[in-house]
Amino acid sequence: MRVMKWSMIALAVAAGTSQLALASSQDESKGFIEDSQLNVKTRMLYFSRDFRNNDRDPVTGDRQSRVEETGLGFVGTFESGFTQGTVGVGVDAIGLLGVKLDSGRGRAGTGLFPIGEDGRAQDDYSEAHGAVKLRISDTVLKYGGQFTALPVFATDDSRLLPEVAEGFLLTSNEIEGLELNAGHFTRLNAQAQTYKDSIGGRDSDTGIKNPGLTEANIVGGTYAFSDNLSTSLYYSKVEDYWRKYYANVNWALPISDKQGLVFDFNIYDTKSDGDRARAFDGDKLDNRAFSLSGAYNIGAHTFTLAYQKVTGDGDYAYGIDGGGTIFLANSVARSDFNAEDEKSWQARYDLNFAEYGIPGLTFMTRYVRGTDANVAGTSNGKEWERDIDIKYVLQEGPAKDLSFRVRQATYRSSDGVYYGSPSLDELRLIVEYPLSIL
Repeated sequence: MRVMKWSMIALAVAAGTSQLALASSQDESKGFIEDSQLNVKTRMLYFSRDFRNNDRDPVTGDRQSRVEETGLGFVGTFESGFTQGTVGVGVDAIGLLGVKLDSGRGRAGTGLFPIGEDGRAQDDYSEAHGAVKLRISDTVLKYGGQFTALPVFATDDSRLLPEVAEGFLLTSNEIEGLELNAGHFTRLNAQAQTYKDSIGGRDSDTGIKNPGLTEANIVGGTYAFSDNLSTSLYYSKVEDYWRKYYANVNWALPISDKQGLVFDFNIYDTKSDGDRARAFDGDKLDNRAFSLSGAYNIGAHTFTLAYQKVTGDGDYAYGIDGGGTIFLANSVARSDFNAEDEKSWQARYDLNFAEYGIPGLTFMTRYVRGTDANVAGTSNGKEWERDIDIKYVLQEGPAKDLSFRVRQATYRSSDGVYYGSPSLDELRLIVEYPLSIL
């Protein structure tokens, strides 16, 4: 699940024209070692879900009333510079390590750790990925393990460690204000697994392991008409699953130095392209999902309203193409409000305490309500979610950038709208420390 994050200042892409850049990034390369970066991000995460009305597992007959685990994760990334010359060459590397701090057989299942056959969380897990990259002018081709953030192929980072995709990604910024992307991916590793192709899961009826991602092809880009107006258009085809179109328009309208409006529109068109993408009633997917949001900022305060709707056959489907591939306004902490025919509204409030002399402290709360969800047994399913998020980042001193975050979510639904517990309370306590070594 992806949660859209944006601010009044950084909503539009950098200003652009149709002029070619005078000096390319490759022309300014200092060298393989000189431009290298080595970073390690440490994350401690306490994750708890209290299931209010959890049904028995249809296979085992067990009922779990609560999951609760704590882990420590390390994400190390090395990005070399590019060699000098017409064609620059470089390498990137990713190292991931997750360590269990607290769990139990009756409390496992938060998605933080791999689960063994005995139902217990694994004590630790790790993986490593490498990539080679080439750069000509302002165009980079990368092959290997990498994180992605494209609206039709985005890796998820909502647990202890992130997903990692493997394949080719071409990124071109030859025209100022225009970014073009083309990708071909063949593997996607889950957040709590280390083996290749761990995205997929098991068929609920047969118990047979799905093959996961076999091939995903992506093309698209983003263009900024001005500092305040940008658009995006993307296409993807995931073999044996679906093809998607995605479009976005983002318009920031300054009113004064401390006031502004931002409007954001997102739409997906998804259609089955294989037997593995089907709606709950067995029909093939063929739907449109869109969201429209408007945010008003005045000083430290931001007020947001959003509307989202799904039409056609089936839920908006994602996951096999990355757990973050849902750039819709009402994709929030627990639910995405993306069931067939579902309509949902959101009201959100953000407060930045920097205006009150406490830089680094932020507060957010929102309420989302969905109706008319067409799920098994009803065409009028309902759900709602209330979220609270408080975060503080140290601004100076030896522990500069150390952050503390509290995320609480309350979720309720009827008629099986969410495929899991219809009622739950969730709490996440997150401590992160990014360290730049090079």
